[in-house]
Amino acid sequence: MPEPVLAWSTAIQCVVAGLVLASCAVQASWLRTERGDRSTLGPRWILVWSLALATVSLLNGIATLLPTGAVADAVLLARFVALGAAVVLSLPAIHAFTGGPDVRPLIAATAAWYLFGTVLWVGTDLLYTHSRVDGLPQYGAVATTVDLVPLMAIAVYVAYSLRRTRITAVGAVLSLTGFVSAVLLVASAVPPPSVLSELLRGVWALPLAVGLQILVSSWIGELRRAEVRRSRMRASLARAANAAWIAKDADQVLQGAITESRVVLVDASVDGAVRAVSTDRHVTELFLGSGRELDADEQAYLRDLELIVTTAADRHALTDRLARAAFTDALTRLPNRSALDHHLERVLTAAEGSGTALALLVADLDGLRHANDRHGHAFGDQLLVRAGRYLAQSVAEGAFLARLGSDEFAVVLPDAPGPAELRTLARGLRAGFAPTVDAVTETRLTVGIARWTPGEPADGDTLLRAADEAMHEAKRTHSGVAFYDDRLRTQFTHQRTVRSELEAAVAGGEIIAYFQPLTDAVTLEVVGLEVLARWKHGSELRAPADWLPLAEETGLIVPIGQQMFASARRGMEEFDLPVAVNVAARQLDEPDFVKHVEDSWGTDRWDRLTIEVTESALLYDAQHVRASLLTFAERGARIALDDFGTGYNSLSRLGELPIHTLKIDRAFVHDIGTTEGAAVLRAILALAEAHGFGIVAEGVEQRSELQALIQMGVSVVQGHMLGRPAPGVPSRRGSAPTQRPDAKDGSPMITLAPAVARHWTRPATA
Repeated sequence: MPEPVLAWSTAIQCVVAGLVLASCAVQASWLRTERGDRSTLGPRWILVWSLALATVSLLNGIATLLPTGAVADAVLLARFVALGAAVVLSLPAIHAFTGGPDVRPLIAATAAWYLFGTVLWVGTDLLYTHSRVDGLPQYGAVATTVDLVPLMAIAVYVAYSLRRTRITAVGAVLSLTGFVSAVLLVASAVPPPSVLSELLRGVWALPLAVGLQILVSSWIGELRRAEVRRSRMRASLARAANAAWIAKDADQVLQGAITESRVVLVDASVDGAVRAVSTDRHVTELFLGSGRELDADEQAYLRDLELIVTTAADRHALTDRLARAAFTDALTRLPNRSALDHHLERVLTAAEGSGTALALLVADLDGLRHANDRHGHAFGDQLLVRAGRYLAQSVAEGAFLARLGSDEFAVVLPDAPGPAELRTLARGLRAGFAPTVDAVTETRLTVGIARWTPGEPADGDTLLRAADEAMHEAKRTHSGVAFYDDRLRTQFTHQRTVRSELEAAVAGGEIIAYFQPLTDAVTLEVVGLEVLARWKHGSELRAPADWLPLAEETGLIVPIGQQMFASARRGMEEFDLPVAVNVAARQLDEPDFVKHVEDSWGTDRWDRLTIEVTESALLYDAQHVRASLLTFAERGARIALDDFGTGYNSLSRLGELPIHTLKIDRAFVHDIGTTEGAAVLRAILALAEAHGFGIVAEGVEQRSELQALIQMGVSVVQGHMLGRPAPGVPSRRGSAPTQRPDAKDGSPMITLAPAVARHWTRPATA
């Protein structure tokens, strides 16, 4: 090859190859920082392809410098292998650039083609004759075919892949340089060999290598710009997410997301909407009004923004629902106690500022518990809903209605009228609500009224307590309506004092057991003892009527009752007599009532125990009450129905209850001298005989009453005439009436039976 040609061709090839290699090194350094990102797969393939092309050009330049010989032939073989590598590597690079069909079969075929060509180069003269003429390598008969067939296959693949691809400016430059390189490569393969064709075997790669560097540089620039944009999107998402936590509602979050997206996407047509698809579930849609097509990053960005807005909308909806639940009664949908407390605080502050009065009414639904026990809790819930609706329709506009809980409602009246008008209003509320449940169950409203006036302490709890205490006073007196005035204030202050003292008395052992005898009506022998609770405060006894109702109301009756059962056991063992213990309704309601009795009485001698309950305690007919009494009856204890005739039990239900004895109330005993009273007593005795019940007459205070009871066949009596309650048992010398009803010799009224062989609750005789 002439020296001038050698000089400039070698220089051009080596310089361009060096520039390409340097550019590849810079690009490889950047691509290493993006390791693992699939978006850099195309630039990586093109970078490798560029290296192969630069190697072809460099080897071709070196080949022109070497003299004829084995080394020169080896460099030519290396150039052929580099050419094959460049052609094979072009396929995945073109696939990454165009997104064409699967290229792996074509890669395998092309690699096999050049592998076979390498075998032909080394082992035969078909591809290279291993000789030179005038310094030019001489190629074999199939050299042109080996060079051009892969190029034709690649050309077909490129044409197919680009049929639907929009060509950019960089793509046009690459296509042009690729076309120039293809033309030069084809020209280099056209026989016969010449200085120009040999030069073209290395120079053909240079235009394509330069075009590829332009493409990679453009591609890397786009990736960098895309990364900058993604960084802006991430920052925008972070701002939107942070703003969502402090936004007041979902609409504010949506507007913030729209503003962010308009800035990031540089499109003022971005808009959006949030719609509810179910309770606490929402869907957000962000869209471009311009209709511009979004790329993958933009779509992902908008989806993330939609998720932020949707999550915020769901959270706000849930928060609102929980807030409503926290201040709303789930059954009646009325405001609850918490809402009432907040409302009272606000309206009391407003009333102080305006100098107006404020009233609070507490209405209790009497009979609800009875209705629950007889008809089920679902029925009771319907009654509560009905009461809530009635009150909501009945109170004046501007009033605040709330359910306090259980069976109580509260009504707050701003600008309250005077006490007389409030009583009239409360009576009207009570009179207007009287649903008929059944013949036994009656549900009515009992209303307590408290009125706040300017100058009084503005305390909602105090006002509510006053209205509640007035309501309880209305229940106690059966008046239906009560106003919290100075009288009630004094009364309840006294009750709170008594309660504190009673709590201290229970803890300090001041509640002691007294025993009242039950005597044989004929022999006047003491056949049993009734245990009664007494409060010994210092040196005096406090009247039971002053504290027993309070003990039952506050629940202190439960520990008092346990003490009485323990005292009854000790009395039974000390006096060798059967004992009876009164049980209040509050005690029977305790889930652990049976265990309480076992802990106090023990686990044996049940036949020496009688449990006395009132009709009111059995009125509700609760399942656990019947089950508790039945448990004791099965163990041998007796059940007595105290104050019989004063309650509301159906006579037909007496046979269904585990009852052994009826205790006739003192009111019937006192009326025994009248025709009507005697008839009532005979009816009770007939009822007891029909059911096999024993009879005890209470409150026997007159000799005539005792004689009449004996004539009617009553065998066991009780009363102060026969023996007052005392810490011990009346003896032969005890203080009692001094003569039997049928005796004239002055013999003692009461004696102790030498051996009590029978229980005092034996059946009565006609």
